[in-house]
Parts: sequence; C-alpha cells; structure tokens
Amino acid sequence: MERRDRDDRSRDAYIEKLVKLNRTAKVVKGGRRFSFSALTVVGDRSGNVGYGFGKANDVTEAIRKSIDKAKRGMIKMPIKNGTIPHDIVGKFKASHVLMKPACPGSGIIAGGAVRAIMEAGGVTDILAKSLGSRTAVNVIRAVFNGIKRIGDARVTSHNRGKTLKDMWG
Repeated sequence: MERRDRDDRSRDAYIEKLVKLNRTAKVVKGGRRFSFSALTVVGDRSGNVGYGFGKANDVTEAIRKSIDKAKRGMIKMPIKNGTIPHDIVGKFKASHVLMKPACPGSGIIAGGAVRAIMEAGGVTDILAKSLGSRTAVNVIRAVFNGIKRIGDARVTSHNRGKTLKDMWG
C-alpha cells in the first residue's frame, strides 16, 4: 500500500502537457488503418523538464509512451529569479528559437510548444520567438538545444577567475 501512495505522489509532482497529437492513415485491403503519434512535455516546475514522442495504434497508448520517454530524458534548466540567466538561440535543423530573460511580472511571452516547455519547467517570465521552421518537434528540440547551452554561473565565474558576487553584482 505504501508503494502505491509513493508512486501517486511522484506522478502528481510532474506537469504533463500534450503539445501535438497526429493521426496518420494507412490504406489497406479492408479500408483505412489509423495510427497516432503524440508529442508531450513533462516538468516538475522547479527546473527539470523533458520531452517525448510516442507512436501507437491507440491514442492513450501513444500519449503514455511519449510521457514515459519524456520522464526518462529530463534535463535541468537553469532558472534565475523565474527566468533564464541570459539570451540564447537554440537551433535544430531549420528551426531557431530565440529566448531572452524577462522582467518579473512579464509572464511567458512565447508560442505553443515553447510555452509548454517553460510552464512545465517552472519559468515564469521569458520572451521567446520561434524563427524558421515551426514544426512542433523541431521547435521543441531547438529549445532543448538552447537550454543545454545555457552557461552555469559558477563554472563561468570560475573560468574567468572571478567570484560569483562579482559576476552578478
């Protein structure tokens, strides 16, 4: 009984957002056979966020697969005062996503896929613009590319030979 309660709490800790659900049809002798693909974002609102892409013949199974993949591939997003520490451009194939820190109270100024990632990750203030291709999967991969490239303040200050207080003022 304890294990089930613990599993319920761990499931409730994550925010799961369905970004895109796609239906494809394969024409066979008896008619059309449908299959589904789901793209989801999972986060804990404290900096951990992941995305997953799942395919199946049933909608619920596709969503479940994508959520499982998202939980397995979570990364840590650096957040400073509810926003990202500095400007960054994430790139993946033809998708570019420009992300800028915003003043407190600005909110999440971003499109669908980027907004889902930022809400799930716990970012409260950010400016983002999707440039180039706007395919949902590629936009999400571009955002994750940008998040991975955000510099850590401690590492940067150490490399420059300064203290953390000198860096941030």
